Amino acid sequence: MTEITSLRPVAAVLVSAVAIVPILASRGRPNVREGWTVLTAVTKLGIVASMVPGVLDGQVYVTELGTFVPGVEFALRADPLGLLFGLLASLLWLVTSFYSIGYMRGLDEHGQTRYFAAFAGSLSAAVGVAFASNLLVLFVFYELLTVATYPLVAHDETAEARAAGRKYLAYTFGGGVAVLAGSILVFWLTGTTAFAPGGIADLAGADPLFARAAFALLIVGFGVKAALMPMHSWLPDAMVAPTPVSGLLHAVAVVKSGVFGVARVVLEVFGPDRAAELGLGLPLAAVAAFTLVAASVIALRQDNLKRRLAFSTVSQLSYIVLGLAIGIVAAPGRATTFALIGGLLHIPAHAFMKLTLFFCAGALHVETHTDDISNMAGIGRRMPLTMTAFAVASLGMAGIPLVAGFVSKYYLLIGTVSAGEVVFTAALLVSGVLNIAYFWPVVYTAFFESPGESDPKPVVENVLGGRFGESGTVTDGGREPGDRDADDAVDPDDSVEDDSVDPDDATDDSADDPAGDEAGDAAEDPYDADEYVEDDHGYAEDHEGQGLKDRVEAAAQLDDDHGHADDLAWEHRGWDGSESTWFMLAPILFAAAGSVVLGIVPDAAVFLRIVRLVVTGVTGVSV
Repeated sequence: MTEITSLRPVAAVLVSAVAIVPILASRGRPNVREGWTVLTAVTKLGIVASMVPGVLDGQVYVTELGTFVPGVEFALRADPLGLLFGLLASLLWLVTSFYSIGYMRGLDEHGQTRYFAAFAGSLSAAVGVAFASNLLVLFVFYELLTVATYPLVAHDETAEARAAGRKYLAYTFGGGVAVLAGSILVFWLTGTTAFAPGGIADLAGADPLFARAAFALLIVGFGVKAALMPMHSWLPDAMVAPTPVSGLLHAVAVVKSGVFGVARVVLEVFGPDRAAELGLGLPLAAVAAFTLVAASVIALRQDNLKRRLAFSTVSQLSYIVLGLAIGIVAAPGRATTFALIGGLLHIPAHAFMKLTLFFCAGALHVETHTDDISNMAGIGRRMPLTMTAFAVASLGMAGIPLVAGFVSKYYLLIGTVSAGEVVFTAALLVSGVLNIAYFWPVVYTAFFESPGESDPKPVVENVLGGRFGESGTVTDGGREPGDRDADDAVDPDDSVEDDSVDPDDATDDSADDPAGDEAGDAAEDPYDADEYVEDDHGYAEDHEGQGLKDRVEAAAQLDDDHGHADDLAWEHRGWDGSESTWFMLAPILFAAAGSVVLGIVPDAAVFLRIVRLVVTGVTGVSV
């Protein structure tokens, strides 16, 4: 690798940070504010993309900014691994910027200027994480990313949002402390924290006990944002945030900074060979395998779509960590290259697929105010393009051929088989089946059912394995159908009138009263129904920020606002994009198309070329 002094790495970091000022100054002028957002996103992507040809030719772009602490330089370095994350983050930020415009305007969200400013700061920190040249610089941007994303997590300013924000800070700042401690220990052992392909050479002679301690601290610290169990619970709770933020958290910046940090530690701090000598691969692989299977099982229990996607993210991130861990277990050997390629390629593959899924969930919320899978029967008629994109991304998440997930998971399977680690091969296969189990009901419900004829889905809401003394296994959370009203009865202490509407009753009675009683009751006593305050999952019914009055009006105008006909069947929309604004549809289709491109022609996609370059630099084996 040839190092070239350049201002491009620091420019890529600073451009969105500088843009915070004009974004804030444009408060009250949304067109100007969003123009700054898009212009900044295009500029950032252009700067990062301009370094791709040079990096593929063996060049590394370096910006030196002086001494950080004695013996540690504050420098930014665009090497192949950093470019993988930096290019992904800058590309998908541009896509998410357009989507955010449609989403935030569609819901008439409050605090939009703050939202776009925090979004810009988050991506500045994310690219700083990507181009950090050593552990301490990485730690600085890792913590800045936490600070910048907190206003996004707590955006709704509800009690649930504030609680989720506090939990997010507690977990991620705790992880940051572990990263700092591990970085200091590495510096004490080697006299440097600079990244080097294949690992820091002086770690080979370091005391094994302290080396293992440093590895454990770093993996725990980065594992918080990588959502490794048991450090994952902040992630599902953060779903109270607006859906574009969920996409940012799950696909682009936050969780990817976690797995990226794990990759830096495995590949360029310890190196697969030294990590294998210390016996660090199997424990890491075991944690990753447990997480990817357990999170998939938990996802089956979620009826709220965003929470199901959240646990899916917890599972999918561990595919990346498992690939890195198997790379240690198999080192040195050919199996290492396959496992590392699979793990690293799953970073962009998962990003495109999961961003598609969250974009689709957001579009459903904006256009139909539908968040729960049990309420989505026939919604594919109302949102055909959106649900088709959702189906495509779901296939990829399950590892079906012709979508991005197949390619990365194929490499992972080849790596585990070649390494002789059949237990982890089995874990990958079981998780793939579970992926189908929790995504297929969504697709089936949307396209092959109608509200009046839908059947209960096997969503397990009761204790796994059932309860002693149950009369039989039922699909509605362990309750017999006749017990539903009793369970859902309003507490006498609640200030709800006797004629208030139970959302479940509105669906159950639709066959007897095609016009539905929900809109009529809401019109008679619109602001006296606590059902509009919280749904079954503890979220505000419209936690994206819509007011109570708006929610009641939406309930009273199902036909006009949500696309329901009088018989509660979804209004049919064509394939011409009339289902939503193109500010949201275009990003959905772009992300879905990216998933397909990565699945059909992975060699033509620059991400696979970068991944191969990373693995060749670490292992010395040309792939």
